[in-house]
Amino acid sequence: MTHPHQNLIDTAWEDRASLSATSTGPIVAAVTDIINALDAGELRVAAPGETGWVTHQWLKKAVLLSFRLQANNLIPGGPNGGHWFDKVNSKFAEWDHAHFAQAGFRAVPGAFVRKGAFVAKDAILMPSFVNIGAYIGASTMVDSMVTIGSCAQIGQRVHISSGVTIGGVLEPLQANPVIIEDDCFVGTGSTVTEGVQIFTGAVIGSGLHLNASTKIINRDTGEVMIGTVPAFAVVVPGTLPPSPMADGSPGPSLACGVIVKTVDAKTRSKTSINDLLRD
Repeated sequence: MTHPHQNLIDTAWEDRASLSATSTGPIVAAVTDIINALDAGELRVAAPGETGWVTHQWLKKAVLLSFRLQANNLIPGGPNGGHWFDKVNSKFAEWDHAHFAQAGFRAVPGAFVRKGAFVAKDAILMPSFVNIGAYIGASTMVDSMVTIGSCAQIGQRVHISSGVTIGGVLEPLQANPVIIEDDCFVGTGSTVTEGVQIFTGAVIGSGLHLNASTKIINRDTGEVMIGTVPAFAVVVPGTLPPSPMADGSPGPSLACGVIVKTVDAKTRSKTSINDLLRD
C-alpha cells in the first residue's frame, strides 16, 4: 500500500531545484513527518519483504530533500562550550533521563547519532557515528570508532567491531543501502560499502573490504559471488592470482574475500554477544 506522503515526495523530487530552506507548505510537513518516523523506527529505508529486501527509494529522496529544506543551525555540545554548524540535529537533542530509559539502549559519551536514525532496545553505542536514515536493531553492539553510513540497515544481535566503516547511500548516491542481517559479526577495521548485503549469522574477518565489485570466493566449491555474503559464511581477506600484463609479465594481485567455512560452535564462541553488557 502506498504511503500517504509517497506521491508528494516523488513529485517534489522532480521539482527539487525549486526547493530551499525558505520553502513552506505540505512538502515541508511531509519531510518532517518522515524524518520523525525514521527516527522512531516506524519507517525504514529498506526492509525485508516476501522475496528479499526492498529499498524504498522515495524515503531516500525524502532524506535528501530534508537537506534542501533545512538551513544550517548552531548545534551545541562542541569542545570548550563551542558549537557545530549543520542541517541535522542530534537524535538526543532535548532528551532527558526518561526518554533514554524508554528507548532502552546505551549511548556511551562520544556516541553521535543524527536525527532520523533509529536505535533499538538493548543496543550499545560506543564512541561512534550513526548517520541519518540508519537502522540499528536490538542488542546490537556498535563498537568504538565505527561509522554507520546513511540509511544502512543493521539487524539484531550484530557486533560491529572497532574501526569498522559501513557505507552510506547519499553521497555518492547509491541505489541500495548496506544491509547486515541478524546475528552477524563484522571484524575490526573492515569496510562494507556500496549496498553489499551480509546475510544472517555471517562472520566478516578483520580487515576485509567489501564493495559492489569485490569478488567473494568459496574456497571449497569455487563459487564466486559479488555484492552478497551468504548466511553463516566465515569470510576472510584474500587475493586473486595475478593476470598477466600486456607484455606477459605478472600483473598485480587483486583483493577478494574468501569463504573458508560456515559458522561452527568454535566460531560462535568467539563472536557471540555478551548478555551481561545488555542488562
